[in-house]
Amino acid sequence: MSIETLKIPGIDKAVSRIALGTWAMGGRLWGGSDNELSIKTLRHALASGINLIDTAPVYGFGLSEELIGKALRGVRHTAVIATKAGLQWDDGTTRRNATAQRIRKEVEDSLVRLETDYIDLYQIHWPDPLVAQEETADELERLRREGKILAVGVSNYSPAQMDDFSRYTALATVQPPYNLFERAIDSDILPYAKNHGLVVLAYGSLCRGLLTGSMHSATSFGGDDVRRIDPKFKAPRFEQYLAAVGALEVYARECHGKSILALALRWVLDQGPTIALWGARRPEQLKGYEEAFGWHLTADDLTHIDRILASTIKDPIGPEFMAPAKR
Repeated sequence: MSIETLKIPGIDKAVSRIALGTWAMGGRLWGGSDNELSIKTLRHALASGINLIDTAPVYGFGLSEELIGKALRGVRHTAVIATKAGLQWDDGTTRRNATAQRIRKEVEDSLVRLETDYIDLYQIHWPDPLVAQEETADELERLRREGKILAVGVSNYSPAQMDDFSRYTALATVQPPYNLFERAIDSDILPYAKNHGLVVLAYGSLCRGLLTGSMHSATSFGGDDVRRIDPKFKAPRFEQYLAAVGALEVYARECHGKSILALALRWVLDQGPTIALWGARRPEQLKGYEEAFGWHLTADDLTHIDRILASTIKDPIGPEFMAPAKR
């Protein structure tokens, strides 16, 4: 079975359609981190054929990028690194800042932490309403011409914002939240991406672990784990989502001989020019991703999946809680 790949405009190397997300490796908002395990996970992903690694400076306030730099020593050329800019942190509070000065500082800092002289895909993490799109995009275009970045992307942007942004530099990707449970982009961002040749990096493709099938009603989250404030993981919604997962698990096994994890990833991959971001920080968490390749969901499958969701989730909610503060 071969890993599915696609091309991101501006990047010569084909990328795996499942990418490793590294938010949890930073530890912050995920109950702490184990640096050695994270490095082993990164190397295991590469050895398994996952060559696209997505990160950001704000993930552990630089820690995630530093771990990637260490893990890729001697094998940098085998990986495609996607990182981000446009967020600053003060006293632990994250705020948006996409000024040219901030972008320039962030790329230089990221290059040092990642131990590389170029970044394959550089993305603006969140739109900054206090900064003109022209200022941000122009700086990214300068960085691209300098060879410090190869391609430009945005994350959490609307179609109107992408239209404005792309007047000043070519966009290659957009990164929104997207999974079986969180589908807001179906009505606007996904069609926009298809019409404008953008690759969609779907973050949260397993909905913060819900779609792995490993959780149950007694599952709890400690420390600063982001799921403690995620409404999906609180009663009564948690029970509704777990019921949906249970029914989807049965369907995946009986109709396709697959795990729910494979079903959830396949669903994302079948929606268009998509890459599924999968967050992991232990090698064993990557087990089973290959089951998502080499098959497709039919129209009947999609209809049945939607019926399961409609019958189990009476109070659905999106990922709005994750948006950082504005300055």
